[in-house]
Amino acid sequence: MKQVVQNYKSGELAVLDVPVPGCKPGGVLVRTAYSLISTGTELMKVSEAGMSMLGKARSRPDQVAKVMQSVATNGVPATYRKVMGKLDSYTPLGYSLCGVVEQVGPGIDDVKVGDLVACAGNEHALHAELNWVPKNLCAPVPDGLAPRHAAFGTVGSIAMQGVRRGEPQLGDVALVIGLGLIGQLVVQLLAASGVRVVGVDPAPVRCELAERLGAVVCGDPESAAVEAAVAELTDGHGVDQVYLAAGGGSNQPVELAARLCRDRGRVVDIGKCRLDLPWNAYYEKELDVRFSRSYGPGRYDPEYELEGRDYPIGYVRWTERRNLACFLDLLARGSVDVEPLVSHIADFDDAVETYQRLKDGDLKAVAVLFRYPGRPDQVAEAEAPAVAVPAVRRSGGASTPVRSAKAPVRLAFVGAGNYATSMLLPHLAQRDGVELSTVVTTTALSAANAKRKFGFAEATTDLDAVLGDKSIDAVFVVTRHSSHAELTRRALLAGKTVFVEKPLALTEDELAGVLAAVEESGNDRLQVGFNRRFAPLLQEARKRFGARSGPASLRYLVNAGRLGHGSWYLQQGTEGSRFAGEGGHFIDTASWLLEADPASVYAVATSGNEDLQVVLRYPDGSTATISYVTTGAAGFPKETLDLVADGKVLRLDDFVRASLYSDGRAGRKRWVSSRLPKARDKGQSAELAAFIKAVRTGGPMPVPLESLVATTSATLAVQAGLVGGAPVTLARAR
Repeated sequence: MKQVVQNYKSGELAVLDVPVPGCKPGGVLVRTAYSLISTGTELMKVSEAGMSMLGKARSRPDQVAKVMQSVATNGVPATYRKVMGKLDSYTPLGYSLCGVVEQVGPGIDDVKVGDLVACAGNEHALHAELNWVPKNLCAPVPDGLAPRHAAFGTVGSIAMQGVRRGEPQLGDVALVIGLGLIGQLVVQLLAASGVRVVGVDPAPVRCELAERLGAVVCGDPESAAVEAAVAELTDGHGVDQVYLAAGGGSNQPVELAARLCRDRGRVVDIGKCRLDLPWNAYYEKELDVRFSRSYGPGRYDPEYELEGRDYPIGYVRWTERRNLACFLDLLARGSVDVEPLVSHIADFDDAVETYQRLKDGDLKAVAVLFRYPGRPDQVAEAEAPAVAVPAVRRSGGASTPVRSAKAPVRLAFVGAGNYATSMLLPHLAQRDGVELSTVVTTTALSAANAKRKFGFAEATTDLDAVLGDKSIDAVFVVTRHSSHAELTRRALLAGKTVFVEKPLALTEDELAGVLAAVEESGNDRLQVGFNRRFAPLLQEARKRFGARSGPASLRYLVNAGRLGHGSWYLQQGTEGSRFAGEGGHFIDTASWLLEADPASVYAVATSGNEDLQVVLRYPDGSTATISYVTTGAAGFPKETLDLVADGKVLRLDDFVRASLYSDGRAGRKRWVSSRLPKARDKGQSAELAAFIKAVRTGGPMPVPLESLVATTSATLAVQAGLVGGAPVTLARAR
């Protein structure tokens, strides 16, 4: 299928061939009929992409701050790879469309194949021939409503949420500053609510359009006519609400709002304009400044948007989906008219040219639509294609696959997110004897990006086809945590060697399922991405520490830091706790240093479970204490480790420096790593090299399966220990 994309680094726009997205549970696969270009938000993004790197940094100071924090935590090289990987990737455009349901995922019962729906979301309602859209971001289109009009559903919801934030009442007078696409819709929604509207925009054609659509009077922000109209309509008191629907760097809109708003009036920010509030003006009138967050309640809440958990109507009357459905209803009943806003309709194949004309100013438009072939106003009925789902091949053969020693190791990646593209694939793409065969993702564009950047032969959303491909030697599972165990289980049953990023499992049942697959198939070719034991600096330090004669004490401080708002790590209901997701790294490192698997786990937490203390006991009496904290200083190193035994102390400082102190017969000795490495190396490259060698030669896996299971069990036992308040004995300990 085809999709409009942009490279944020170069500014390049393209219509790209990408795989069809998979139809996941909780959503529907929609074939687009019309999609709407947001001439405000999207053009701002397109313009930013054309800036220099300095210009991009100036336009997004929030992202610059994140980059600086990443430098402090991960070092310059790793941060550079991460940032450039994100910049030099195709990103999608679009967030408002109308289309026909082609496939319905499990859990959907209110729409069916062939239904016409309006869809929302800058990750789902994209300028693409097919999109997977979750339940709460789509709504059925009322009978009789034209598809091109229903494509306005998302921007209509944005305008509607802004009006709701203003709390207008019958007879109020409102000022709308900025009469672009959103402003024109705000004008109509206010007029339909019995509010008299004054509009402001420097473009006379937009002022005339707003007056045709319900505004009492409109004019230039410098025009005396606007102030005169406000004075006449309000008896000199000022407007009840001001809706800021303007963009740009001028502070004029907020200053005008203060001048024309009444005492204790409301100012609602819908657009993205400069907001240097003149303190005296806003203080003296005690103005109520409010922000309108996109389409309505539910926005940016993954449980609502992705998991389909609705808010009870008694507590939240108007959610994203209810706003979307309400706006479609207003369109169907003629209370709002979007046809006058349609300045241009372009064929989807002409998308790049259309964006360029908009950017250059050759095409002056309020709203532009893309029309797609096979839309419902062109054909009598949209037919859903038959989807063939091949059965997963189950292998009960030998655990060590037979392959030619000279043939390249052919790899498939399931998932191509940030970790895969910044920490794994760069090490594999240039490795001799490795062939990146297929990348599988649920979103088409991430697969296309990985194929372009790392040279995969194929990109697809069909996992079953990959598992059934006998030519693929190994499968990497680099998806979200909740899918690791099931994908690993399926790949093992298909006879593949598997590399799964941590964690292997989030529950004991999931772990049991993986082990059942090993037993059923005889395939134990499994590696979990516990990379720290492969770090060159830690390898050298352990070698210098030497063999132990007595128990050891190990202290591991993990200064994890707080997660940013919206991080999927916060979705504990589906993705497990944060420690369940990454704690295996630290337990594996401790067990490797102590050369044993833990026998018991004891865990305590501060109030709110923000900081954890995990104590591991080992069969020889050794202990390891892992302090996993989120409340520390961001500038402190993320990982520090001390190992004490036999008169020796090994210290590791965040994988950039190691030291060893020892008291022996020859006196005190001290070793310090000779030089700081060029980059913080946590062992990914060496881990991948060991994995590829095992696949190529058929030799033992880098880490024994028993160790992987013991680490996973210990990680899972932390939660049980927190609940029970007592040490948990690990039956799997060796």
